[in-house]
Amino acid sequence: MSRLFNINSEIDPLKSVLLKRPGREVENLIPSTMEDLLFDDIPYLPIIQEEHDAFAEALKDNGSEVVYLEELVAEALDAHQGHQTLVDQMISESGIYIKDVKDALSDYLLSMDTKDMVDTLMAGIRTDKLDIQSRSLAWLTDRQDQDLFLMQPMPNLYYTRDIASTLGKGMSINKMTYEARKRESLFMETIARYHPDFKGDQLPLWRDRNSETTIEGGDILVLSEDVLAIGVSQRTSGRAIEELAHSLFDKQDKFRKILAIEIPHVRAMMHLDTVFTMVDKDAFTIHPGIQDLDEKMSIYMLEPSKVEGQIKVTHHTDLTDVLKDVLNMPEINLIPCGGGDPIAAPREQWNDGSNTLAIKPGVVITYNRNYVSNELLRKNGIKVIEIPSSELSRGRGGPRCMSMPLLREAD
Repeated sequence: MSRLFNINSEIDPLKSVLLKRPGREVENLIPSTMEDLLFDDIPYLPIIQEEHDAFAEALKDNGSEVVYLEELVAEALDAHQGHQTLVDQMISESGIYIKDVKDALSDYLLSMDTKDMVDTLMAGIRTDKLDIQSRSLAWLTDRQDQDLFLMQPMPNLYYTRDIASTLGKGMSINKMTYEARKRESLFMETIARYHPDFKGDQLPLWRDRNSETTIEGGDILVLSEDVLAIGVSQRTSGRAIEELAHSLFDKQDKFRKILAIEIPHVRAMMHLDTVFTMVDKDAFTIHPGIQDLDEKMSIYMLEPSKVEGQIKVTHHTDLTDVLKDVLNMPEINLIPCGGGDPIAAPREQWNDGSNTLAIKPGVVITYNRNYVSNELLRKNGIKVIEIPSSELSRGRGGPRCMSMPLLREAD
């Protein structure tokens, strides 16, 4: 049966959401590869899994269906017998070009049952798992360099927000910025291509992973049925936002305004949702560090132009005024991360104090470690559901980062 897709808000009741439970890919992090794989520390797998399970339970307890990326990929492959296609593409995108090695890897992966194959692709494949007898000088040189992995692990996969975005009744499958994450969206492409609940006319694709420019889901916020906010960030380019705007304006008639919000291009603020999220119809969390001393910032509003093929662009500097205008609200409440305190604000923003996941208007899931921000949210009338976060937070992402909503429905 075809699945329903519809995201017209950040805050409507969350009915269905895609997660990825941390697995062996997290254990394949080592100190020498952490930086390349975009981690600042190594999570402890048993505890990070317990914490992630608590997150999933909090979602279920509040009426959300939870589906898992790893399970959907396996179901998609079994439905269409797409194993060889995925393996070939994953080997290619892992930079493996020597025939002997490609053949050995392919045989190794295809000898597994589907679930094990998917888990292994995600976890990475150590060099010592296969005894490859290659005559290639390049392969022998690589072996002398003692590379630990034939295929690198993908420990960032539990941040499902970034690989794809449900926008209205369609989806953008995103091209990721850094090499460590580029292969991740291939799993979402496999689901969209083969899974019986996803493929077909009911899920138009506004953008695919083969685009030249990069955009990641953590930068995309659906403010209303006609307004998106997208961060111009370390990982999402202005050109990508323009390309998505052209696609949306041409292919659908709901989203007619896109706010391109510039944020500092630094790791601590890698995506818009690490510094700015919606928690109620007129309330947002914000990290004060994205505004200047006069609370100004650079915001571009993109709208369809009367000239065919062009986009109307206007520049703004007051976030509150822009939000009041596009959301038709008399007032906007910006709730500062860490209360705006010069110590608490950057500390809690580092631990994703602004990365809230709204599961209905005025109800959010947050990390328990951000107690200053959580108490301030409560004082502003927001119900806060806290989840444990000692290990989840090591990956530099919060509840919103760890979830890709598929369906929200207004009450």
